[in-house]
Amino acid sequence: MDSSSEFRSTDRSGVGLVAGILAILFALAGALLYVGWGWDDADPASAMTFAAAVAMTFGVVVTLVLGVGLISLVYYGSRRHRDF
Repeated sequence: MDSSSEFRSTDRSGVGLVAGILAILFALAGALLYVGWGWDDADPASAMTFAAAVAMTFGVVVTLVLGVGLISLVYYGSRRHRDF
């Protein structure tokens, strides 16, 4: 018997639970964004400027690219048995 097959699980009952918890967390984050950034206000002084939105979007994209790149290197290194 292959030793790696004993660690594989065919039970997928937790997938729905995890997806439900993530959906609730995303909804909560969206509600906090709406309230925290004042999108419900009519006051233009409290609204985020276009430059701030562009800067934040750029920061998020760069952070995601860096994270995906580093995780890819870890995965690649573990498959090739190399340390970077």
